[in-house]
Amino acid sequence: MSLDFAVPVSAPDTAVTGPDATGPDSTAPESGGTARPLSPNALRAIVRDLAEQPDRWIHRVRLATGDRWYERLVSAEDHEVWLISWLPGQSTGFHDHGGSRGAFAVALGELEELSLGGPEDGLLVRRVAPGAVRAFGAAYLHDVRNTSAGPAVTIHAYSPPLSGMTRYDLRAGGLVRTAEEGPEQW
Repeated sequence: MSLDFAVPVSAPDTAVTGPDATGPDSTAPESGGTARPLSPNALRAIVRDLAEQPDRWIHRVRLATGDRWYERLVSAEDHEVWLISWLPGQSTGFHDHGGSRGAFAVALGELEELSLGGPEDGLLVRRVAPGAVRAFGAAYLHDVRNTSAGPAVTIHAYSPPLSGMTRYDLRAGGLVRTAEEGPEQW
């Protein structure tokens, strides 16, 4: 199901994590009629705007005890937007976004994000507070989890729309690829 949400596609330049962190916020099509991917800053604006308008999505939220619950809210040529709920203890595990850029906003509750900071930094752990927005480039890997005592709700945007994801296990030597997923699994 696709909902018709009008969302902004540009934002002022702000700090973004990972490759492709800067670049035009353009949605103009490239030659061949395909839409150019949105920048992480444009995706940041989309999720922030939608998270600040709970009347547009709160009625859709469901809580699921097994795995996180999710629903795609927007499916466009150049991006997609997902609504996700998290109960305490639920997590994504380490994963990439199949070459898509992305952003997520914590609309309710709080989460924790783990990422690798490089040989000198090791494992980075960030608290992602209510109202916080994280944006990232196409090569970013992370694990997002609800370590709090209550549920959380997030809004995620990806550009281009997700076509696949790779899952990883964190081991002493770093991340080890464990599985590939495609849209048929979402």
